[in-house]
Amino acid sequence: MLEIKNFSKSYNKDKKAVDNLSLKVDSGDIYGFIGHNGAGKTTTLRAIAGILEFEEGDILIDGLSIKEDPVACKKKIAFIPDNPDLYEHLHGIAYLNFIGDIYEVSKADREVLIKKYADELELTDNLGDSISSYSHGMKQKLAIIAALIHKPKLMILDEPFVGLDPKASHTLKQTMGELCKEGSSIFFSTHVLEVAEKLCNKIAIIKGGKLVASGTTEEVKGNNSLENVFLELISVN
Repeated sequence: MLEIKNFSKSYNKDKKAVDNLSLKVDSGDIYGFIGHNGAGKTTTLRAIAGILEFEEGDILIDGLSIKEDPVACKKKIAFIPDNPDLYEHLHGIAYLNFIGDIYEVSKADREVLIKKYADELELTDNLGDSISSYSHGMKQKLAIIAALIHKPKLMILDEPFVGLDPKASHTLKQTMGELCKEGSSIFFSTHVLEVAEKLCNKIAIIKGGKLVASGTTEEVKGNNSLENVFLELISVN
């Protein structure tokens, strides 16, 4: 579903933010992407989503290059940044219908999915309110619903649990599991290593822009906790 091939990105000539990164995410994977601040996680996620240009390497979404066919790729994916930038002058339901129009989701289909996810995330009563009145957590919930209504094949999430209350976090985890059982894939960054260890079937660890470990969760952590493995890997010079 996602193949990153020798991807590199530099913001200046002296240092690469991401250096020759390669990995694969298969259908049904919940793939955790972890690293310290500034390791290159967000740069990688933004490149996958097609909102950050890059020169070295390629990124394939379901076999299509994000560089060569970005529109076709974006139809297959959903991206939720760590701080969703929504159209705050709109009401919640108007924003969701706007996203539904962009992805050409029928009114019947979107109504079913909006009701399902808004009810599960307890946002239904607030969909008629202006987004400008929403708390950070409510905006995060709205961004999640917007990402789900076109049934993406690949979801790319940057710290998706930040700002969510415990119940909403639990709901999101269940939804991620349901999507992957249906054949979709999820690639997400997180600082919450306990969540990654329990939720993900695969893990990649990035340090200083370079991939230092990847594979199944069991392969990466071995007999240790993921936290111990992560701390050991990032402390090595």
